[in-house]
Amino acid sequence: MTGPLRGVIAAIATPLTPTNQPDGARFVDHARDLLATGCDGLNVLGTTGEATSFSLQARLALMDVAAKALPCEKLMVGTGTPALDDTVLLTRAAWDLGFSGALVLPPFYYKDVSEDGLHAYIGALVAATADAPIPLYLYNFPALSGLAYGPALVARLFEAFPPRIRGLKDSSGDMDYAHAVAAIDPALSVFPSNEATLLAAHDGPFAGCISATANLNAPLCAKAYRQGDRESLDKAVAVRALFTGRPLIAGVKATIAHLRHDPQWASVCPPLSPSTSTQGETYAKKVSMLRA
Repeated sequence: MTGPLRGVIAAIATPLTPTNQPDGARFVDHARDLLATGCDGLNVLGTTGEATSFSLQARLALMDVAAKALPCEKLMVGTGTPALDDTVLLTRAAWDLGFSGALVLPPFYYKDVSEDGLHAYIGALVAATADAPIPLYLYNFPALSGLAYGPALVARLFEAFPPRIRGLKDSSGDMDYAHAVAAIDPALSVFPSNEATLLAAHDGPFAGCISATANLNAPLCAKAYRQGDRESLDKAVAVRALFTGRPLIAGVKATIAHLRHDPQWASVCPPLSPSTSTQGETYAKKVSMLRA
């Protein structure tokens, strides 16, 4: 285990086989390209990676492929599920395989649970993985999970489990929230999900960004983060804006399909619906123009 994850992290998409299982070979090829063209790290099996659409066995299999083929010091992996035992199993596997962090959704079936209930869930996870102490990153995405890691709860968890609670990914889009969490402690690594924060990440309170569209704009993100390049930042943000109001996962995968000349990449797991080939071609042309 090396230092904490920082910088441009792609929420990497998961290619599928014709039977809707993760395609390990395509995944590794894409992951290597992302790391070679600007990404400092990868978030495996997050929302963009369609993690909640896969069985535990499928998730474990892809984790094993990723850990064997890629530099684990650059990888975090989504391990949060509604069932504590499943979250423990995935989190322990992440430690055993050498991942640098586990990204933990709150248990997202029951709604309106108390802060104490969420604290107890994370506390139970920490206790059950005491001998597999992988750093934990809280995953705040209330629009999909229906639950939020509020700043007061994050502060409680950071105080209660300081060796384990390493940071937070925020996909809420609420920058006041992201700043409030970052202000809890400088040691807490906060990753907004929008490339627009990369200049602030370089010199300010954030550790970087974890973005779905970093699958497409990694070189631009890298120049913005490492060099403070405003023009590259504007282009990276423009890539993200292509998907505003449109299905993000399907759009990103359809674009990858055209950029990689591989139609299989456009597949998504039900209940998601794929973008059309025409949409993917349009996205790919615009992305290519912005990256030129």
